[in-house]
Amino acid sequence: MILLVLIASVLIAGVTIYQYREQSKDYHQERLERKEGQIKQSVDYTLQKTTYPRTTENLAYIFKDEIYQIADVQNVNFNIYDLEGQLIISSRPSFVNDSISVCLDAEVLNRLSASPGKRYVEENSLAGDQYQASYTYITDAKFKSIGILNLPYFEDNSFSNMELREFLLRLTGVYLLMLIIAIGLAYFISKYITRSLQNISDKLNQTDLTKRNEKIIVDDPSDEIGKLIDSYNGMIDELEQSAAKLARSEREQAWREMAKQVAHEIKNPLTPMRLSVQSFEQKFNAKDPAITQKVAEYSKTLIQQIDTMSNIASAFSNFAEMPAQQNETLNVVKIVKLALDIFNENYIHFISDEEEIIAKLDRTQLIRVVTNLVKNATQALRNVASPRILVSVSSENGYVKIAVADNGVGIADEFKEKIFEPKFTTKSSGMGLGLGMVKNIVETYKGSIHFTSQPEKGTVFTVKFPKEKELSKPVFGPFSENTPLKDN
Repeated sequence: MILLVLIASVLIAGVTIYQYREQSKDYHQERLERKEGQIKQSVDYTLQKTTYPRTTENLAYIFKDEIYQIADVQNVNFNIYDLEGQLIISSRPSFVNDSISVCLDAEVLNRLSASPGKRYVEENSLAGDQYQASYTYITDAKFKSIGILNLPYFEDNSFSNMELREFLLRLTGVYLLMLIIAIGLAYFISKYITRSLQNISDKLNQTDLTKRNEKIIVDDPSDEIGKLIDSYNGMIDELEQSAAKLARSEREQAWREMAKQVAHEIKNPLTPMRLSVQSFEQKFNAKDPAITQKVAEYSKTLIQQIDTMSNIASAFSNFAEMPAQQNETLNVVKIVKLALDIFNENYIHFISDEEEIIAKLDRTQLIRVVTNLVKNATQALRNVASPRILVSVSSENGYVKIAVADNGVGIADEFKEKIFEPKFTTKSSGMGLGLGMVKNIVETYKGSIHFTSQPEKGTVFTVKFPKEKELSKPVFGPFSENTPLKDN
């Protein structure tokens, strides 16, 4: 709509300018012809009443005084030339010093002679104005040419140009108003047309597999929009059904995997227990003097395997159990130090540029997070010549950040996406539940956990919890969470 208004305004302005110019051109042509006819009638009348013979030589005498009277009456100047193009007389007294040609060009004479109507109009520009000059023959009573009548005509377009400017100004004002109205109409019409599409777009952006999605309801939609809305609502129904099936399938698969893992882990201690019982049964002799020692060894073996099974059950129980929401306001720096006290390795170091960082967490769960990360770090240092683990606590943008860095073997690229999955482990022992449990705890407290690792250089795990309150400013220690520790 806006483009049409602009195109129409340009076209109408162009047509208007062209029309004004054509009208001005026609007007000046008609006025020149009219003036020329009037001058010629006066010249013929003068020739009829003169007593001089009507010859070329007598034209200067015939029009000696009459030429000025005719010019005054007709309010226009003109010139009379002989047939050779020499100026005979002009209505301007000072023609010698004027710009009037004393002798006509041969081209003018040739064109006048070749013209069927014995009339030639020369068009030219002079001093920036359009200039025309008409040439026609003066004849005697027998229609024999005795001279050439020249009528100079300067086109005065000042009035026409002023009218054109005024008209274009008014036209511009009208089209500016139309343009403003068109912009307003285009805006509201486009909003009206696209409101349903915008609604559909918003709903598509809000579509989430993890929650129930609302259907689109639009009053009196067009046929095309109605079909699109029906397709979207049908897709939502199918999506909900698919999501329910997928969730059920994932739960069933998770239970199957968990059951397989539990059965696998329980079978490991059962095998040595079975062998121990069978061996004891075959070798049991009540009269054996060392029977007491053998019974003690047998009992010790069984107790060890029973403890292993108990640890397995506890590990799965801890993983399945959501962290208890027994939040308390505590000093994270102090609790992390306390969690590190259970480790005896002298290569574990702790740093913090702050004595106190307050957060609202569960003490037991925080200790569990730290101990699991540090334990994993120690297990990655078994074949490292100069092992080192650095645990740091700092504040960062309203969060308390706990980083555990080691210079161990690192994590291979193919394992990085699975590192937080339950039952995934790269070690020869263990059930792979530690990091999954840590992630579960961290996310329960609206925190985040991520890691960076370089094979054979080390790994950095970073945990962030929301702080209880913002301190004066964040502290940046000498440790970067993206730079694993290297053995110097």
